[in-house]
This record gives sequence, structure tokens and C-alpha cells, in this order.
Amino acid sequence: MAVTEALDRSASSHGKDIIFAGGVILILAILFLPIPTVLIDFGLSVSIALSVLILMVSLWIARPLDFSSFPTILLVATMLRLSMNIATTRVILSQGHEGVNSAGFVIGGFSSFVMGGDFVIGLIVFLILVIVNFVVITKGSTRIAEVGARFTLDAIPGKQMSIDADLSAGIIDEKEAQHRRQELEEESSFFGSMDGASKFVRGDAIAGLIITAINIFGGIVIGYTRHEMSLGEAADVFTKLSVGDGLVSQIPALIVSLAAGLLVSKGGTRGSADKAIFDQLGAYPRALQLAALLMVIFAIMPGLPMLPFLTLAAVMAGAAFLIDQRVANEAEVKKKTVEQAERDKTDADKNSVKSSLATSEIELVLGKQLATHLSPKREELAFRMTKMRKKFASQYGFVIPDVRLNDDLSIPDKSYEIKIHGTTVASYELRLGEVLALIGEGELPDIPGEETKEPAFGMRALSVLESFQEEVKQQGIPTADNVAIMLTHLSEVIRNNLPQLLSYKDAKTLIDGLDPEYRKLTEDMCTNHITYPGLQAVLRLLLAERVSIRNLHLILEAIAEIAPHIRRSEKIVEHVRMRMAQQLCGDITINGTLSVLRLGNRWDLAFHESLKRDSKGEVREFDMDPALLEEFGSEATKVIRSHLENGTQFALVTAPEVRPYVRMIIERLHPNLPVLSHVEIARGADLNIIGAVS
Repeated sequence: MAVTEALDRSASSHGKDIIFAGGVILILAILFLPIPTVLIDFGLSVSIALSVLILMVSLWIARPLDFSSFPTILLVATMLRLSMNIATTRVILSQGHEGVNSAGFVIGGFSSFVMGGDFVIGLIVFLILVIVNFVVITKGSTRIAEVGARFTLDAIPGKQMSIDADLSAGIIDEKEAQHRRQELEEESSFFGSMDGASKFVRGDAIAGLIITAINIFGGIVIGYTRHEMSLGEAADVFTKLSVGDGLVSQIPALIVSLAAGLLVSKGGTRGSADKAIFDQLGAYPRALQLAALLMVIFAIMPGLPMLPFLTLAAVMAGAAFLIDQRVANEAEVKKKTVEQAERDKTDADKNSVKSSLATSEIELVLGKQLATHLSPKREELAFRMTKMRKKFASQYGFVIPDVRLNDDLSIPDKSYEIKIHGTTVASYELRLGEVLALIGEGELPDIPGEETKEPAFGMRALSVLESFQEEVKQQGIPTADNVAIMLTHLSEVIRNNLPQLLSYKDAKTLIDGLDPEYRKLTEDMCTNHITYPGLQAVLRLLLAERVSIRNLHLILEAIAEIAPHIRRSEKIVEHVRMRMAQQLCGDITINGTLSVLRLGNRWDLAFHESLKRDSKGEVREFDMDPALLEEFGSEATKVIRSHLENGTQFALVTAPEVRPYVRMIIERLHPNLPVLSHVEIARGADLNIIGAVS
């Protein structure tokens, strides 16, 4: 079966080859053999039909390369016209004395219809066609073809390198690369051939002009000398025939020249000629509107005809209106399509298994009844959470993630949960319609209510009805409504989880936002001494002690000083804190005075004895007896709480080596209490020693 199909294709191709070869031989035979006028009419009709077909194909192709056989077809069409010129010349000179139709009805028809019986009109029309073809269309097409060929050949190396780069990058495969290379070769060959083919058109125009002149002169001589015609009669007959013959050859030549011009001038425009022209002309409705206005001005000017200009103005204005409507409709359809695609994508993401793996960095989940109660206050919640994020950004030097607000039927109706990275870290059950009177260590007011604890700091509070809120305030006791309780709790939870919220992306964003010098410093530092994750770890350790990283340039300078000598993040942080002494003390100084609580000699010695060192004297681990740890925690809590009850803001001061370990114990008991070392107290600070843990 496959062999039979191959033979059929071969036979079909062989038949086409024979027909084409026979046609070329017939064209060559016409150059030398006399043919009857019937065949001349047929040949001239074929020439006109072929030129029209070439023009139509040139109009409808999407790109010039789709008509790559144009140079070959142009050569065949030119040879056909030249052979028919020679055949008609032979007939005109030998039988022209017999009348206008002696050279065939095609030439006779053109000489009668176009010239209107006057050979002077025909001669002028013929010369104008020659000028239009030779001077305008052919010359312009030749220049475009020359420049196109040169630019195409010059661009080949760059296009070849682009193909190789796309192939190396994996953007295209080997098959696509071969296709592009082949297309590039065809493009260069086509434009090179078009540069030469344009010379065919130019030579055809010159040959047509010369042949017509020879026919007129030779016909007059032959008619006067051979057929005993007067000079006027011979000039009339042979000029009509010669000009008719010239028109029959020049009209197809003009059509083919126009096709060649359309082909080479298409350039990089994609699509058929009508689509390219009308789409680009119609892409600017304002231009049509201005053109319509100009036509109206021409119409009302005295001496100019009104009807044609008004007609054109109406057509242009109508086209501009329709184009505006079409653009608006297309934009609306495109908008709806995009919105529908986004909705489909959102629905698909919600229903996909992958979406169930995604977790929000910060999430506030409300119970059913609480969500219904706070529904009118959703906008207030969003606004206050935005203000809270701005406050955190200015206080700690980085933007915390958005807080996602959700409802959940699985938790108690009046409760809320705060989640960090999908894990519940805090929850509380609110009393709807009640407020908290924040009592602290004070006495309970004589107001009906239930004693409870405020969720953010564990402060004693009394839950009372909202109707008693004014009475509580009159007694000098601060109150907090449900929204304030929830947002304060959320704020404190976020503050306790700042290290977990500083992602690698956030750290990179902070560094990328610095001046170029500090970006270069970071790049050099992370290339030789520390990694970007290591840098992130240092920033997280600072945030864990609620130290702001807003002075990032100072932190980077401090890390650059110590990183070549120390690798451990904890040691690097201690050096950074020492360099940030001014900021550390400034954040807890009140009225220019820094209140400090010392670590007594007993506990200072106990902590130093618990440090286990290696052979180089470096601290290897911290090992303190659990009973001693418990005793320290109890004693420290007693002293610290007594000062906190007085409303004093202070810091606990220790020796530099034991500071991290003291902080490790204190943060579990009093997470808001700063722990400083002696070297972290800024120069010139006005100290107020309020006591000691001993």
C-alpha cells in the first residue's frame, strides 16, 4: 500500500514537471515561431490572468516568505510577456495593414476601448503607464528589495546566535531550532532573490517601451513602402496597433510590479495586506475624527464641491464611532474573560489539594457567634490591624505579614484563636456584651461582675456588663472592650513571635532596600564569612529579645567586624548588641535615666561556675543544678515583680559572658524584661540602680 502511494505521488510530481517544462519550451518557441492570432489572444489573456493571480496572492499572504517562489514566477511571467511582445510584433509588422484587428481581438479591443479611436490619447495613456510603472512602482520596489536584502543578510549572525541561546536555555528544543534555522535560510535566500527579481520588472518596462517604439517606426516604414499606404494612414493604423500592444503588455507588467511592491514592502507585518492596512489605519479613531473634521472644512470652502467631501466626512466619522464601539466592546469582553479566568483559578485553587497545604503566617480565627457579633466591625478591625502593622514596622524595622481573618465552626462560639504559621499559639473566650475592668493588684470595685484575667498580660480583671462601663471609669479603673482585648492579645502574641515572622524573603527585602554601599558590604560578607541564612539567624536572635533591627546598616557593620573571627550566631549577636548599646539603652530610658537591677554577687558567681569551657577557654555549655535554677527563678521573680508593681521600667544587668543564659531563664518568667550586660550600657548613660537579685 505504501509503495503504491509513493508511486502515485511520484507520477503526480512527474506529470507536473512535464507540464511546467512544456510551458517553458512553448514560451521559448513563441520567440522564434510564428503563431496564429487566435493563440496570440489566448496567450495575452493568460498573461493578464497570471498577473492578476500574482497580485491577489500577494494581497492575501500572511508574510513575504509564504510566497518564496515569487522570483521564479516573476521570471516566467516576464518571459511570457516578452515572448508575446515578439509574437505580436511579428504579426503587427506583417499583417498590420489589414486593419485594427489584424493582430488579434485583444489588441484590437484595447486600441479601440482605451484609446477611443484616437492614437494620440492611447500614446499618452501608454506613456503615463510606463512612467508610473518604471519611475514610481518599479524604482521604489527595487530600493526596498535592495535594503531588505542587505539588512536581512546583516542580521543573520545575530538571529543565529539568538536561536542558539534559546536552545541552550531550554526555551526551544532541537526540532524547533532546526525549523527556525531553516526559516532563516529561506528568508535570506528570498530577499536576496527579490533584489535580483526586481531587475526583471525594471527591464520589462524598458523593453516594453523600446518594443512599442520599434513597432510604430517599423510599421510606418513597412506600410508606406510595402503596402502603398500614405504616411498618415500608416501612422494611424500601426500606431494604434503598437500602442494597443503596448497597453496589453504594460497593464500586466504594472499589476506584477504592484504585487512585487506589496510583497517587499510588507516587511515584518504579519497577516494579509488588507488586514494589516485596515487594522493599523483603523487603530486610531481620533485620526479618523480629525480627518473627518478637515473634510467638513473643505466642503464648506467656496469653490469646492460639497457632496464628495461631506460623504467622506460622514464615512470617516462613522468609522471612528464604530471603531470606538468595537474597542469598548472588546475591552469589556476581555475584562469579563480575565475576571472569569481569575474566578475559575480561585475556585480551582480552593478545591485543589495543594491549597490545603498553604498556611497563613498570621491568622485570627473567630468562633461562629463571635464572628456574627463582630460582623459590623470588620472594617474597624481591618483598619486597626493595619495601624498595628505600621506600628510594628516603625518599632522593629520590618513589615510583619498581613493578618488573615477567618471564621471557624469547630472552635467555641464565643472564642478566638491566634495562629502563627498554621499553629494555634493563643486562644481566649470573650464575654459578648461585657467589658473588662483592668484591676491589676488593686481592690475589686463594688460592681457586679466575674473576676477573670486579661489574656495578653495575665492581669487581674473584672468582667462587667457594658452598662456599668461608665461607672467603672468614674472609679478610675481602665476598661477594654472585646475588640481592644482581642487586638491587644494579637499584638502581644505577634511581639512574642517576631523571630518566626522574619522570613528569609523579608530579610532579603530589607537588605535590597539599603544603599548600594551596604548591599555591596552584605554581598562581600555573605560571600566570604557568613551566609544569608546566617545573617537572617542573627536578625532573628535580636528580635527574640525584642531588639529593633531598624538600624540595619549599623547591624551589618557590626556583623562585618566580627564575622571573620566568629562563626556562631549567638556570639555574633553579643558583639552586635555591644555596638548597639546606644539604641538598647535609649529604648528603655525614661527622662534621661536608665533604671537597672543588678545581678547580685552570689548569683553572678553561680552563673560563672556553671559555664563549662573547652581547652581554648571558650564557653562550651551551661550546666547549672536544676534546684539552683528554680531557686534563682523564684528569687528573681520576687524582686522583679516588686519593681514592676511600682510601674518602674528597668533592665536587669549581668556580666557579658552569662547574659545569654540569664536571659534564657528570665524570658520564661518575664518575657518583656530587657537583660543587658555591663558592656551594653551606653557611655554617659545616667544610671539609677534600683536593687539587686541576691
